[in-house]
Amino acid sequence: MTYKSFSWLIITVLAAACTSTEKKEEATSDRIDFKIHSQLPHDTGSFTEGFVVHNGKLYESTGEEGRSWFGVLNIKTGKPEKKVDLAEEYFGEGITILNNKVYQLTWKNKQGFVYDLNTFEKVNEFTYETEGWGLTHDGKNLIMSDGKSSLFYLDTASLKVTKTLPVTYQGQPVTMINELEYVNGYIFANIWQTNSIVKIDPADGEVVGVLDLSALAEQAKLKNPQVDVLNGIAWYEGTKSLLVTGKYWPTIYALKLEE
Repeated sequence: MTYKSFSWLIITVLAAACTSTEKKEEATSDRIDFKIHSQLPHDTGSFTEGFVVHNGKLYESTGEEGRSWFGVLNIKTGKPEKKVDLAEEYFGEGITILNNKVYQLTWKNKQGFVYDLNTFEKVNEFTYETEGWGLTHDGKNLIMSDGKSSLFYLDTASLKVTKTLPVTYQGQPVTMINELEYVNGYIFANIWQTNSIVKIDPADGEVVGVLDLSALAEQAKLKNPQVDVLNGIAWYEGTKSLLVTGKYWPTIYALKLEE
Protein backbone atom coordinates (compact mmCIF):
# COMPACT_ATOMS: atom_id res chain seq x y z
CA MET A 1 0.00 0.00 0.00
CA THR A 2 1.45 3.38 -0.92
CA TYR A 3 1.29 6.38 1.38
CA LYS A 4 -1.30 7.95 -0.95
CA SER A 5 -3.66 5.00 -0.68
CA PHE A 6 -3.30 4.89 3.08
CA SER A 7 -4.01 8.62 3.32
CA TRP A 8 -7.12 8.06 1.24
CA LEU A 9 -8.15 5.27 3.61
CA ILE A 10 -7.82 7.55 6.63
CA ILE A 11 -9.78 10.29 4.92
CA THR A 12 -12.50 7.83 3.95
CA VAL A 13 -12.88 6.48 7.47
CA LEU A 14 -12.74 9.85 9.22
CA ALA A 15 -14.72 11.91 6.70
CA ALA A 16 -17.31 14.10 8.34
CA ALA A 17 -19.82 13.60 5.54
CA CYS A 18 -20.68 9.94 6.06
CA THR A 19 -23.89 8.60 4.58
CA SER A 20 -24.78 6.30 7.49
CA THR A 21 -24.92 6.63 11.25
CA GLU A 22 -22.86 3.46 11.58
CA LYS A 23 -20.01 4.96 9.54
CA LYS A 24 -20.15 8.18 11.58
CA GLU A 25 -19.86 6.23 14.81
CA GLU A 26 -16.92 4.24 13.40
CA ALA A 27 -15.16 7.43 12.31
CA THR A 28 -15.65 9.00 15.74
CA SER A 29 -14.23 5.94 17.48
CA ASP A 30 -11.13 5.92 15.27
CA ARG A 31 -10.37 9.62 15.45
CA ILE A 32 -8.22 10.90 18.34
CA ASP A 33 -9.10 14.50 19.19
CA PHE A 34 -6.66 16.84 20.88
CA LYS A 35 -6.11 20.30 22.28
CA ILE A 36 -2.89 22.30 22.10
CA HIS A 37 -1.60 22.55 25.66
CA SER A 38 1.45 24.71 24.92
CA GLN A 39 4.00 25.55 22.26
CA LEU A 40 7.80 25.52 22.40
CA PRO A 41 10.40 26.79 19.91
CA HIS A 42 12.07 24.35 17.53
CA ASP A 43 15.20 24.94 15.48
CA THR A 44 14.20 25.36 11.81
CA GLY A 45 17.58 23.93 10.85
CA SER A 46 16.75 20.56 12.41
CA PHE A 47 15.72 17.75 10.04
CA THR A 48 13.91 15.85 12.79
CA GLU A 49 14.12 12.05 12.82
CA GLY A 50 13.79 11.06 16.47
CA PHE A 51 12.20 12.68 19.51
CA VAL A 52 12.03 11.50 23.12
CA VAL A 53 11.58 12.85 26.66
CA HIS A 54 13.60 11.20 29.43
CA ASN A 55 13.69 12.38 33.05
CA GLY A 56 12.14 15.67 32.03
CA LYS A 57 14.71 16.38 29.30
CA LEU A 58 13.88 16.54 25.60
CA TYR A 59 16.19 14.73 23.17
CA GLU A 60 16.21 14.95 19.39
CA SER A 61 18.01 13.24 16.53
CA THR A 62 18.31 14.65 13.02
CA GLY A 63 19.08 13.37 9.54
CA GLU A 64 20.91 14.29 6.32
CA GLU A 65 24.47 13.25 5.53
CA GLY A 66 27.03 15.60 7.02
CA ARG A 67 24.43 17.26 9.28
CA SER A 68 23.16 14.43 11.46
CA TRP A 69 23.35 14.65 15.25
CA PHE A 70 21.52 13.71 18.40
CA GLY A 71 21.43 15.65 21.63
CA VAL A 72 19.47 17.20 24.47
CA LEU A 73 17.54 20.38 23.66
CA ASN A 74 17.31 23.70 25.42
CA ILE A 75 13.53 24.08 25.60
CA LYS A 76 13.81 27.87 25.58
CA THR A 77 15.55 27.91 22.19
CA GLY A 78 14.78 24.53 20.61
CA LYS A 79 18.49 24.13 19.88
CA PRO A 80 20.80 21.42 21.24
CA GLU A 81 22.80 22.35 24.31
CA LYS A 82 24.75 19.09 24.21
CA LYS A 83 25.06 16.85 21.16
CA VAL A 84 26.95 14.17 19.25
CA ASP A 85 27.64 14.74 15.55
CA LEU A 86 27.61 11.67 13.30
CA ALA A 87 30.31 11.03 10.70
CA GLU A 88 29.47 12.48 7.30
CA GLU A 89 28.57 9.14 5.74
CA TYR A 90 25.69 8.55 8.18
CA PHE A 91 22.09 9.75 7.86
CA GLY A 92 20.75 9.80 11.41
CA GLU A 93 17.33 8.36 12.21
CA GLY A 94 15.30 7.43 15.30
CA ILE A 95 16.53 7.37 18.90
CA THR A 96 15.26 5.99 22.18
CA ILE A 97 16.59 5.85 25.75
CA LEU A 98 16.54 2.74 27.91
CA ASN A 99 18.66 1.51 30.84
CA ASN A 100 20.80 4.68 30.85
CA LYS A 101 21.72 4.20 27.20
CA VAL A 102 20.82 6.12 24.05
CA TYR A 103 20.09 3.91 21.04
CA GLN A 104 20.31 5.48 17.59
CA LEU A 105 19.54 4.22 14.08
CA THR A 106 20.90 5.30 10.74
CA TRP A 107 18.95 5.17 7.50
CA LYS A 108 20.57 3.13 4.73
CA ASN A 109 23.83 2.24 6.47
CA LYS A 110 22.11 -0.57 8.44
CA GLN A 111 24.19 0.58 11.39
CA GLY A 112 23.05 1.48 14.89
CA PHE A 113 24.91 3.09 17.77
CA VAL A 114 24.63 2.88 21.56
CA TYR A 115 25.79 5.72 23.81
CA ASP A 116 26.14 6.23 27.53
CA LEU A 117 23.29 8.55 28.51
CA ASN A 118 25.37 10.65 30.90
CA THR A 119 28.56 11.10 28.89
CA PHE A 120 27.26 10.55 25.32
CA GLU A 121 30.29 8.33 24.73
CA LYS A 122 29.71 5.52 22.24
CA VAL A 123 29.71 2.15 24.03
CA ASN A 124 28.47 -0.22 21.32
CA GLU A 125 27.42 -0.63 17.70
CA PHE A 126 24.96 -3.00 16.03
CA THR A 127 23.68 -3.88 12.58
CA TYR A 128 20.30 -4.79 11.11
CA GLU A 129 19.08 -6.16 7.78
CA THR A 130 16.58 -3.42 6.88
CA GLU A 131 16.67 0.35 6.64
CA GLY A 132 16.46 2.16 9.97
CA TRP A 133 13.58 4.64 10.47
CA GLY A 134 11.87 4.99 13.85
CA LEU A 135 12.85 3.65 17.28
CA THR A 136 11.16 3.32 20.67
CA HIS A 137 10.91 0.75 23.48
CA ASP A 138 8.32 -0.93 25.70
CA GLY A 139 10.52 -0.98 28.81
CA LYS A 140 12.08 -4.29 27.83
CA ASN A 141 12.65 -4.44 24.06
CA LEU A 142 13.64 -1.92 21.43
CA ILE A 143 10.97 -1.46 18.74
CA MET A 144 12.12 -0.39 15.27
CA SER A 145 10.43 0.62 12.01
CA ASP A 146 11.93 0.42 8.52
CA GLY A 147 9.39 2.42 6.48
CA LYS A 148 7.37 -0.62 5.50
CA SER A 149 4.43 -2.31 7.21
CA SER A 150 6.04 -4.18 10.11
CA LEU A 151 7.67 -3.30 13.41
CA PHE A 152 10.70 -5.19 14.71
CA TYR A 153 11.40 -6.01 18.36
CA LEU A 154 15.10 -6.10 19.28
CA ASP A 155 16.63 -7.69 22.36
CA THR A 156 18.69 -5.09 24.22
CA ALA A 157 21.48 -7.56 25.01
CA SER A 158 22.05 -9.12 21.58
CA LEU A 159 20.50 -6.21 19.62
CA LYS A 160 18.99 -8.82 17.30
CA VAL A 161 15.40 -9.04 16.07
CA THR A 162 13.31 -11.36 18.26
CA LYS A 163 9.83 -10.58 16.93
CA THR A 164 8.18 -9.04 13.86
CA LEU A 165 4.79 -7.31 14.21
CA PRO A 166 2.80 -6.62 11.00
CA VAL A 167 0.74 -3.42 11.28
CA THR A 168 -2.75 -3.31 9.74
CA TYR A 169 -5.78 -1.06 9.55
CA GLN A 170 -9.12 -2.69 8.86
CA GLY A 171 -7.32 -5.69 7.43
CA GLN A 172 -4.97 -3.71 5.17
CA PRO A 173 -1.20 -3.33 5.75
CA VAL A 174 -0.06 0.12 6.84
CA THR A 175 3.15 1.19 5.14
CA MET A 176 5.51 4.16 5.54
CA ILE A 177 5.68 3.70 9.31
CA ASN A 178 8.27 6.17 10.55
CA GLU A 179 8.98 7.79 13.95
CA LEU A 180 7.72 5.82 16.95
CA GLU A 181 6.75 6.46 20.57
CA TYR A 182 5.47 3.99 23.16
CA VAL A 183 2.66 5.59 25.18
CA ASN A 184 0.69 3.85 27.91
CA GLY A 185 0.81 0.41 26.31
CA TYR A 186 0.34 1.55 22.71
CA ILE A 187 2.74 2.47 19.91
CA PHE A 188 2.20 5.84 18.26
CA ALA A 189 3.71 6.16 14.78
CA ASN A 190 4.12 8.86 12.16
CA ILE A 191 3.03 7.82 8.68
CA TRP A 192 5.63 9.35 6.38
CA GLN A 193 4.44 11.94 3.86
CA THR A 194 1.15 12.39 5.72
CA ASN A 195 0.03 14.56 8.61
CA SER A 196 -1.25 11.51 10.48
CA ILE A 197 -0.07 9.71 13.59
CA VAL A 198 -1.58 6.28 14.17
CA LYS A 199 -2.09 4.46 17.45
CA ILE A 200 -1.09 0.79 17.21
CA ASP A 201 -2.11 -2.00 19.58
CA PRO A 202 1.09 -4.05 20.08
CA ALA A 203 -0.98 -7.13 20.93
CA ASP A 204 -2.01 -7.63 17.30
CA GLY A 205 -0.56 -4.73 15.27
CA GLU A 206 -3.99 -3.23 14.57
CA VAL A 207 -4.35 0.55 14.22
CA VAL A 208 -6.96 1.60 16.79
CA GLY A 209 -6.80 5.38 16.42
CA VAL A 210 -5.72 8.15 14.08
CA LEU A 211 -4.47 11.61 15.03
CA ASP A 212 -4.83 14.14 12.19
CA LEU A 213 -2.32 16.99 12.58
CA SER A 214 -2.99 18.73 9.26
CA ALA A 215 -3.89 21.97 11.04
CA LEU A 216 -0.53 22.02 12.85
CA ALA A 217 1.34 21.35 9.61
CA GLU A 218 -0.44 24.33 8.04
CA GLN A 219 0.48 26.54 10.99
CA ALA A 220 4.10 25.47 10.73
CA LYS A 221 4.22 26.27 7.02
CA LEU A 222 2.84 29.76 7.60
CA LYS A 223 5.71 30.43 10.01
CA ASN A 224 8.37 28.79 7.81
CA PRO A 225 7.59 28.04 4.13
CA GLN A 226 10.58 25.67 4.02
CA VAL A 227 9.07 23.16 6.45
CA ASP A 228 9.13 19.48 5.56
CA VAL A 229 6.96 16.61 6.80
CA LEU A 230 5.57 15.94 10.24
CA ASN A 231 8.04 13.78 12.17
CA GLY A 232 8.74 13.64 15.87
CA ILE A 233 6.69 12.18 18.73
CA ALA A 234 7.66 12.36 22.40
CA TRP A 235 5.48 11.51 25.41
CA TYR A 236 6.02 13.81 28.38
CA GLU A 237 4.79 11.89 31.39
CA GLY A 238 5.15 14.93 33.65
CA THR A 239 2.30 16.79 31.94
CA LYS A 240 0.61 13.79 30.28
CA SER A 241 1.10 15.48 26.91
CA LEU A 242 2.31 14.39 23.50
CA LEU A 243 5.06 16.57 22.03
CA VAL A 244 5.06 16.67 18.22
CA THR A 245 7.06 18.55 15.61
CA GLY A 246 8.44 18.09 12.09
CA LYS A 247 11.46 18.53 9.87
CA TYR A 248 12.45 22.22 9.87
CA TRP A 249 9.34 23.09 11.88
CA PRO A 250 9.60 26.28 13.96
CA THR A 251 7.38 24.90 16.74
CA ILE A 252 7.04 21.95 19.08
CA TYR A 253 3.39 21.41 20.01
CA ALA A 254 2.39 19.87 23.34
CA LEU A 255 -0.95 18.13 22.83
CA LYS A 256 -3.54 16.89 25.29
CA LEU A 257 -5.26 13.86 23.77
CA GLU A 258 -9.01 13.52 24.17
CA GLU A 259 -9.82 9.90 23.45
